Amino acid sequence: MEVSVRDNNVDQALRALKKKMQREGIYREMKLRTSYETPSARKKREKAESVRRHRKLMRKRMDRDGF
Repeated sequence: MEVSVRDNNVDQALRALKKKMQREGIYREMKLRTSYETPSARKKREKAESVRRHRKLMRKRMDRDGF
């Protein structure tokens, strides 16, 4: 990941880097890797994330289609 510093403005470049890392999910992955997660807990978490994404997609479709 690369962020360029313009006009010696390091603070702005740092904000851009943090935003990119947030969008990529790096912070979330680092948090998950700090401790061991059992395979069953991992499956449960991934299933819940999948359900959440699916519900969000359906909600957006309903809003867009007007149902």
